[in-house]
Amino acid sequence: MMSEPHLSDQRAFDRALDDLLALDPRLVPLVDLAGRPTLRRRPPGFAGLAAVVVAQQLSVASARAIHGRLESTLGGAPSVEAMLAATPEALRAAGLSAPKIRTLTGIARALAEGAVDLDAVARMEADAAAETLTRLPGVGLWTADIYLLFCLGRADAFPHGDLALQVALGEAFDLPGRATPQGLRAVAEDWRPLRGVAAHLLWAYYGARRTRQGAPA
Repeated sequence: MMSEPHLSDQRAFDRALDDLLALDPRLVPLVDLAGRPTLRRRPPGFAGLAAVVVAQQLSVASARAIHGRLESTLGGAPSVEAMLAATPEALRAAGLSAPKIRTLTGIARALAEGAVDLDAVARMEADAAAETLTRLPGVGLWTADIYLLFCLGRADAFPHGDLALQVALGEAFDLPGRATPQGLRAVAEDWRPLRGVAAHLLWAYYGARRTRQGAPA
């Protein structure tokens, strides 16, 4: 089995995508419709994890606006120290909901206390790393996998609970409806160690179909 590549930049992603398409030619028609996806990257560490939490259940535009206000409030990219020093009132004024304030301050406190070592997480196998991240307050497997994929460039991280991925797989493989999380995870086993590359492609396919149908991507 090939080793998990590091998605350090677009060139590395494009090489990994070529390997994925050779591994599973059923995915070639998705590229034909959606084009070659752009690698999504965010900074590693608390700053990147905070960005993932902020973006949960928000549109891209709303997430960017709130994250920008959060950076202004904290005096730069979110850090553990700045988050713990910020008042709930200041965080609410930046646009964070009460649950997200609890999650971000809880994560910052746990990291400060050494409950999880993000540097050690970066060296773990993808599934083990995701499980470790879920020890942090308010971090589920979806958030953990998104962090591994976007912030660490882990090519095999795969958020099988993502609704858009479930819908995209159902449409791409002509299923009667969207795939279940378990079904998506089972199909994705064929894509190891490039499941995260497949996720990028499925997201691009999902967006392209909705653009073509006249609906928001």
